[in-house]
Amino acid sequence: MARSWRPPRLVTTMTPLRISYIGGGSDIADFYEQDRGAVVSTACDKYIYVTVKAHSPLFNEAYRINYSVTEHTDSLDDIRNDIVRECLRLVNVPAPLQVNIASDLPANSGLASSSAFAVGLLYALHTLRGEDVSAAQLAEEACTVEIDRLGHPIGKQDQYAAAFGGLNLIQFHPGGAVSIDPISIGEDRLRVLFRDSLVFWTGIQRAAATILTEQRAKLADTRHLVAAMRDDAMVLRDRLRANCTVAEIGALLDSNWRRKRELASSISEERIDRWYEAALAAGAHGGKLLGAGGGGFLLLLAPPEKHAAIRAALGELTEVPMAYEPRGTRVLYAVS
Repeated sequence: MARSWRPPRLVTTMTPLRISYIGGGSDIADFYEQDRGAVVSTACDKYIYVTVKAHSPLFNEAYRINYSVTEHTDSLDDIRNDIVRECLRLVNVPAPLQVNIASDLPANSGLASSSAFAVGLLYALHTLRGEDVSAAQLAEEACTVEIDRLGHPIGKQDQYAAAFGGLNLIQFHPGGAVSIDPISIGEDRLRVLFRDSLVFWTGIQRAAATILTEQRAKLADTRHLVAAMRDDAMVLRDRLRANCTVAEIGALLDSNWRRKRELASSISEERIDRWYEAALAAGAHGGKLLGAGGGGFLLLLAPPEKHAAIRAALGELTEVPMAYEPRGTRVLYAVS
């Protein structure tokens, strides 16, 4: 007799972090509801891992949540991790449950780890329920959790980058619709793009909320800058498809980083400016801080023959090699 199918009791998902090149800030509703937004970003080979499993009733607790701390609680309302709490409210899976979270890189570093976590957790919960969900649904549900329910002052690009993976132009339309335009440039060109990219950990961790709150408050005065960054996202898409040089990409990143620094006072600081100018002096064509700014990872574009000089100029920082990830969130394994 054929064995009947039953939903899994343990699911692990793997969700990529992302590198955002140009257009960040135009994915916030305050902007795109009037002007349409656009960003160019790529998934990279650094990940958030989420495991959700049925928890034994012998532990006498409804929920155990393991991340940088461990939570034990009998009430969903008492879960302190707000993303876990609201994802469980949105996608109901009966307790008792254990949720384990791990990451390749530190949080609050500009690679969209919180959105990747939300996407990966939602995928695991749907899988536990035996539900097949699309990348678009996962991205929208993550936006619902982070933006609508929790009120985080963030945009919508990170959730879509985590759910879809790959290198994309992502556009944000009035009314909230999102369109994904994959940028297909071939494996050789992708290898060159990442070969010419240097990513350094500044050692500065910061929550994006403060920066983004100030950025939104100043939008009436800076909307023209955000619109120019949005337009350059379209230019970058076209240049990538036209087999442009690293110098052309770097020049776009440089002009956008200089605009971005005007959007809020805490996007950069003296140390970051010093590191960036030292990299340019050593041969980088351009770059930016990844994410909202204030710290995290510094991305630089430069030809390989300049890399040694740039590494020497930024000797106090830690380089983190990164590679292209074509896939979005996925289930690593599920156990029935």
